[in-house]
Amino acid sequence: MNEPDTSATTPADGAARVVAAVLDGHQRLRTVLDGLTEAAAREPSALPGWSRAHVLAHIDGVGSALARQVRFAMQGELVEVYDGGRPARDAGIEAGAKRTADELRHAVAETLTEVEGALTAVGPQDWERPVRYRDSDVRGVALCWWRELEFHTADTLLGRGPGDWSRDFCAHALDFLAPRAPLDTRLALEATDGPERRTYGSGEPLTVRGRLADLTAWLAGRTPAGPLDSGPAPLPELRPWP
Repeated sequence: MNEPDTSATTPADGAARVVAAVLDGHQRLRTVLDGLTEAAAREPSALPGWSRAHVLAHIDGVGSALARQVRFAMQGELVEVYDGGRPARDAGIEAGAKRTADELRHAVAETLTEVEGALTAVGPQDWERPVRYRDSDVRGVALCWWRELEFHTADTLLGRGPGDWSRDFCAHALDFLAPRAPLDTRLALEATDGPERRTYGSGEPLTVRGRLADLTAWLAGRTPAGPLDSGPAPLPELRPWP
């Protein structure tokens, strides 16, 4: 399926905004990785069971896979996201996490350059070219990489966290993560630092209030930087990742 539109204009205009945000995110990630040491690479990340090296290995692998989706789409061809599917993806992460800090830094830097080359080669008429990823299109791939980049840069615990996510990114992420809302609940997410409000589902009403980035972090399964208020009721259990 196609990813939700983050723009009120044309698909090409919206995609251009996403690419600009991605390029900014690349520079931030390069900056935080400059001082990566061996000890820091082995420290835990924000993801249970994964070291920081695991997260960086995943960024390397998924970035390269998504860049390939775009390159083949530009040639009118469809390829799987990962050769060998999920088992190959998981094996690649485990193997990649064993690399040295210098090797990880170099691999991620090469992947960021690869993604930049793929996305900046897309013309205004090419964003709706089909891809295998979710049976979507090139623009859907760009949005996926935006999510992977922002979520996992925060997961490295190297300085930039969910509290630093832009409002544009939060708006897109809240749309994408809507299927995580619990069943039989009319869940309202209400930003206390802006006008944003999202409502999902139907059933017993429940409102969760907090900063926009904190609401997004919670729906993404990350730890919010600030408090969330759900009144007398506890925060509900979320459904699986869409």
